[in-house]
Amino acid sequence: MSKVRIVTDSTAYISREFAMQHQICIVPLSVTFSGVTKDEGFPGEFEEFYRQLEASKEFPTTSQPSISAFASVYEEILAEGNEIVAIVISEKLSGTFNSASAAAAMTAPDKITVIDSETTVYNRKLLVMKAWEMAEQGCSREEITEAIENEKKRMHVSLTADTLEYLKRGGRLTAAQAAIGSFLNVKPVIGLINGRLEPLAKVRGRGKALEYIINSVPENVSNVAVLHILCSDEAKLVQQKLQEKFPHIKVEVDEIGPVIGSHLGPRGIGICSKW
Repeated sequence: MSKVRIVTDSTAYISREFAMQHQICIVPLSVTFSGVTKDEGFPGEFEEFYRQLEASKEFPTTSQPSISAFASVYEEILAEGNEIVAIVISEKLSGTFNSASAAAAMTAPDKITVIDSETTVYNRKLLVMKAWEMAEQGCSREEITEAIENEKKRMHVSLTADTLEYLKRGGRLTAAQAAIGSFLNVKPVIGLINGRLEPLAKVRGRGKALEYIINSVPENVSNVAVLHILCSDEAKLVQQKLQEKFPHIKVEVDEIGPVIGSHLGPRGIGICSKW
């Protein structure tokens, strides 16, 4: 019986070491900034990008992986006699799902399943890890697909930005909205709803925003992680509060990479939860 290999993209923010150790193939999205295009990279490699973002008036653009990038990865795995489950960023956030699906159709559609995770960041890492564990246990591609489709329905992401500047640069706020919001010290809270980033609330002050996202975590949570952009100390304080609230689970701290984090900017922070 053929083994199932797991493929995902860089916005799951799986470490380079973990991916190599578990033979998880990462197909990177790319970021273009100041005329230079680079792969998004891995956790631990993001600080230089965000320091550049802080110092620049420009705003980066991001690109999905090409069809050929996915096809190349698929062909290498298929040549070893394996089947594939690819779990990618929400179709409503990126064209990555389309590239991954087109590559599957042109290589071996009967041996490859592409799943729209309807999520990203740490929650998609959880889906990838679940799929890998099932593959190691000898589960079929169909069994893994069914499990992941069920798991993804029990997840939530909430995020808040420290400043409205990057939401304005990214076109999510007008200059007038950003100016008024900054004057009033408004902090937006954004949620990932049905695969799409949607506004959840506007609150006054950083403390209220953090309180809101902490309170958004359901009581029956089984996994939770604090995500941050260049604010690890603050993330650890949020982690401590969540750990006190949910002593039965281990609360993780994770990073947000450039593709997702550009719109929040430095000191963006969020919480991923699964129940």
